[in-house]
This record gives sequence, C-alpha cells and structure tokens, in this order.
Amino acid sequence: MTRSFDIRTFVMENIPLIGLIVLMAAVSLYSPNFLTVDNLLNILRQTSINAIIAMGMTFVILTAGIDLSVGSILAFAGAVCASMIAADTPLIVALLTTLVIGAALGAASGSIIAFFGVQAFIATLVGMTMVRGLVLVYTDGRPISTGDFDVANSFYEVGGGYIAGIPIPVIIAGVVFLACWYVLNYTRLGRYVYAIGGNEQVAQLAGVNVSRVKVIVYAISGALSALAGIILTARLESAQPTAGLAYELDAIAAVVLGGTSLAGGRGRITGTLIGALIIGVLNNALNIMDVSSYYQMIAKGAVILLAVVLDGRSKATSK
Repeated sequence: MTRSFDIRTFVMENIPLIGLIVLMAAVSLYSPNFLTVDNLLNILRQTSINAIIAMGMTFVILTAGIDLSVGSILAFAGAVCASMIAADTPLIVALLTTLVIGAALGAASGSIIAFFGVQAFIATLVGMTMVRGLVLVYTDGRPISTGDFDVANSFYEVGGGYIAGIPIPVIIAGVVFLACWYVLNYTRLGRYVYAIGGNEQVAQLAGVNVSRVKVIVYAISGALSALAGIILTARLESAQPTAGLAYELDAIAAVVLGGTSLAGGRGRITGTLIGALIIGVLNNALNIMDVSSYYQMIAKGAVILLAVVLDGRSKATSK
C-alpha cells in the first residue's frame, strides 16, 4: 500500500532546505553576481570552517548537550599547529598532533560532564575561558607566523589550495560530512547518541555506557574544532590569538537552523550542513548589500530566533 503525499509533512521536514533555496533566490534577484561560480565557491570556502565545527556540535547537541569551548579550541589548535610548522615539523606530524590535542581538550570537557555531573553549559563555559587563557599564554598575545619553510608552503595548500578547481577546505568539509553522516546513521555510536538525547535514563537502563559516549562526542567536537583551526591557520599563514571568537554561536546557529532540537535526540547532519550554508549565504548577501556588520549581527540573531521558535512549534505539534 503506497502512502499518499502530504505536502504539509514534506514542508515541515524540509524547512531548512526550502529556506536556503528561498534565500538564494531572493539574493540572486537582488544581485546577478550572486550565482556566479566564483562567488558560490567563495561562499562554500567561507562556510567550510563553520560547517566542520557545526558537525561536531551536532553530535553534542543530539545528546542534549552544548559545547561553548569550540572557538577557544580552534584558536589553541591553530597556535600549536602554526608553531610546529614554523619549527619545520613534518606536516603529517603537525596535523595529527593538533587533532589529538583538540580531541583531548574536548574529551576533558566531556569527562567533567559525564563523571562529575557538571552541566554541559557550565563545563564548556569554563573550558572556553581556560583554553582561551591558554591561547594567550602560549602566544603571548601575538600572532604566530607559519614561516617560509617548504612545509609551510605545503601547509598553506590545506587552507588556500584547490583540487580540480574546488577549494581544499570545501573538500575537507565534504569528507567530514560523509564521515559524520555514516557514523550517525549506520554505527552503534550513532544509535547511542540519539538514544541518550531521547532519554538518557532509558538509554542507561538499556545498557548504553552513557558516560563513555558523552566523552566520545565531546572529543569529536574538539577534534573537528582543531581541524577547523588548522584550515583557518593555513589559509591565513599565521595563528591569531583572537581566532575563533564567537564561533561557537555560529556553530550552534547552524545546528539549530538545520532542524536539530536543542533538547536532543532529534536532528540530521544534513540539516546542519544546510544550516551552515544558510548562515554563509546570509553573510554573503549582507556583504553584497553593503549592510553594516552591526546590523548583520541583528539579522543573524533574528534568523536564529526564528529557527528556535519553529523548533518549539514543531515539538509542540508532535506531542
């Protein structure tokens, strides 16, 4: 027996995608240069960093948590990576070390949450503050240049290079998306993440090691934040002590705009990618319209508020 097509259900399930299409159509009417290949690639390149962080944030929010430390981890990872590149460390060693540091910092927050019962907001707020201080101590408040060794030139390609005309950061974001999509949809860890977000007590009774899963998801968030820090540092050819400020807000916004519930247990990684693209297109559109950065913050806040309201209405109607 075939199911009849329900237009209302289709719209409710695809609000982020429909919103992205409508936004792109509206901007293209305002500016014919918006849909050019160069501009679209520029949007994708600028969106890639936020998308990578947001995909890690999706794991955390699906467990009904939050991670405010991602921007600070990005900055510290970038500083460590830049200093290693400047010391002519082999590229693969520098990259792997940076990713491990990011995962370790994320796992530290996850451990505090899982084993000491500290609320995620508080634990990651403390992590954000302490790691930001660590960045300033490590850099002495000054940028760290990657230098001009051969390894530095190879490192730059990570953030500024192209493969077949596609920016390498976009390719990296695509690989991260596929990996996250597979984990959430086809692995035991993915099922556990949704189960914990749906009802942590029931998941515990069902035999899920809730504490271990929480540590893993925060480690994933930290590692992907470090990856974003690598890309940003490579593109700028230096690590800035102020890098990553307020990046956690954009990441959370992308997750929420993509339809993932802040209450946990409901959401899709594809929605997060669409949410990141909405923010990227919105930023690009406001720049094209020459809107002041102050008003851009107001506009972005209004969009996030709308997404939260729609999420609340969706939960209310599903009960």
